[in-house]
Amino acid sequence: MSFNLMNIGTSGIRASSELLQTTSKNISNLNTKGYIRERTEHTTMVGNQVGRGETVRLINEFAQKQLNRDISNKTYYEQFVTEASRVDTLFAEDSNSLNKSINSLFNNLQEAMNQPSSRVTRSLFLTDAENLTEQMDRLSGIVFDQGNIVNQQLDLFADEANNLIQKISDLNSQVTSLNTPTGTKASSSVLNERDQAISDLAELVDLETLDGPNGEKLVFLGSGQALVMENGTFNAFSLAGDPDPNVRELKLDVRDGQAVALDVNSSTLKGKIGGLLAFRDEILHPAQNQLGQIGIALADAFNEQNKKGMDLDGNLGGDLFTIPSVTGFPYSTNNAGSSAVVTATLEAGKGSEIPATDFKVTMGVGTAVTVVPVDSKGNEIGTPSAGTIALPGPSNIVFTDPDTFGLEISITGTASQDDSFLVKLNATAAGNIELATDRPEHLALASPIRTTTDADNISTANISVGIVSNTGAGSNFTAAPTPSLTNGDMTIEKTVNANEYTISDGVNSVTFVAASPTENMLSLAGTPFDTYGYDFNIEGTPQPGDKFKLEFNSGGFDDNRNGLELSKLQSSELVRENVITTTTADNLQTFNEAYAGLVTDVGVVANQAKTNGTAFEALAAQSEAWFESMSGVNLDEEAANLLRFQQSYSASAQIITTARTIFDTLLSATR
Repeated sequence: MSFNLMNIGTSGIRASSELLQTTSKNISNLNTKGYIRERTEHTTMVGNQVGRGETVRLINEFAQKQLNRDISNKTYYEQFVTEASRVDTLFAEDSNSLNKSINSLFNNLQEAMNQPSSRVTRSLFLTDAENLTEQMDRLSGIVFDQGNIVNQQLDLFADEANNLIQKISDLNSQVTSLNTPTGTKASSSVLNERDQAISDLAELVDLETLDGPNGEKLVFLGSGQALVMENGTFNAFSLAGDPDPNVRELKLDVRDGQAVALDVNSSTLKGKIGGLLAFRDEILHPAQNQLGQIGIALADAFNEQNKKGMDLDGNLGGDLFTIPSVTGFPYSTNNAGSSAVVTATLEAGKGSEIPATDFKVTMGVGTAVTVVPVDSKGNEIGTPSAGTIALPGPSNIVFTDPDTFGLEISITGTASQDDSFLVKLNATAAGNIELATDRPEHLALASPIRTTTDADNISTANISVGIVSNTGAGSNFTAAPTPSLTNGDMTIEKTVNANEYTISDGVNSVTFVAASPTENMLSLAGTPFDTYGYDFNIEGTPQPGDKFKLEFNSGGFDDNRNGLELSKLQSSELVRENVITTTTADNLQTFNEAYAGLVTDVGVVANQAKTNGTAFEALAAQSEAWFESMSGVNLDEEAANLLRFQQSYSASAQIITTARTIFDTLLSATR
């Protein structure tokens, strides 16, 4: 009997000692990151003895996987909100408002119109124009700097992810080597370290895990690509920009580069890396393109209207701003023997047609070329515009489709079929638009034509001041050496026949019928007068013999008629809103509306991300509580267990003492 008691007591002390060791380990690792609570379990052996204990980790794998998913979503929105809030604040800052600069520009234009012969007021306008270009450059620089920050963080996060992938693979190898058929198991510290590495990786990208043979953990991206596989093999992340090296996309390289890198779908990627890529694609690049689009539309509108006027030197107006050209980025899939170089700029007068996108230029069969807008992820938008080009040699694309997207594209060198190039005109425009002149005299406030009504006319009919539509090629204007009407002054005379007029200048004469209302008289007169680049109305009812005259506005420096047309640009809808539109849709907006829309879009996306981030933060907290309810160390519970196991240890020791007393008593009885 005492022998059995001795064995029971001894096994009880051993079991209690194991329980005390496990509890002590739990308590001491209370603040150890990634530690999983352990529990020692015993079985009853023959003779009522306590068997050897098995220490196991208390873990709910379902809760662990859910926690990893929620961590990926949480860190995705945390990263997105951090980046987006910074840009939102910068754009919302009153001192950075492009609308303030635009309004100031038009205010000073109004002052110049009030005193059209004053160089001082013109200088103020030109100063504001320069401030506007600097403002656009500053805003563009802010966005560009944020892009550099994104690239730097992507480099850091990709390296961190690769280190974790390598670590998980190495720990898998340790687990496999420690797990043996004889029953040896990997230590809990190795398993904890591996689980923590997987959790850290979940902060960077979304992932799923599967149990492999011999205790391995196989790790996959949420989109299915393998990161950690069996037998210690793994894939690693790399960053490559195609075609723009500054816009790097995430790739998955097979170890040692033994296969073609796999594309990673950034739209489904979560974690910090996914948040960075989403911020770049949903806020940064659209904002950069919209800024450039506004700058191009504004510069083009001022250039085109200024060219329809006469400046303070008595010359026809010229460009006030220079619109940059860009070189297209060739795609890596282009024919290796191709030598084509694509350059692009805005076609003059088409600023209202350019959408806030990038463009993909693709060579077709023979001389065919297509141009299609693409979004920040490279996806095509809408219907490509078809064109033709003569190669080899410098040549512009001749578009055959009505929607040219406002581009003027030139190709030099030799291109192969299916060669493609990415044109990013909008992305670089805001930082490269400059003033084309530093002379305030070049602001063309006057109209280059003037009209008069003959003093001997019988009726009270008048000729309108006229409107100019073109002073360049094909018009009736001669720019140099002395600006003039190419064919001389024009005379309009009412004939004796009803609604009949004769228009003549130094070269041409036409008699035609113009029924009331007599508007756009040169258009009614037809060839060649309808190509002169200006027109006018006859107001009232002229009598036979009444004459009207149109001539070049020499010395008309106090004239502000073209200035009035320039001032109308502020309220004119000149910025394209969408790529896809219809003939009846209102697809244009003003400069102020376009910038306000840009700021609003950034704010809306940032606030939506904040709302979603709050929701996923709550889900992550809930999942963590679920996971910690089993795997986390509860100090109160462990302290209670410590007391309970101490009592168990003391009781087992008492059993041994009792057994020894009984044994001694039996020995004494036999003496």
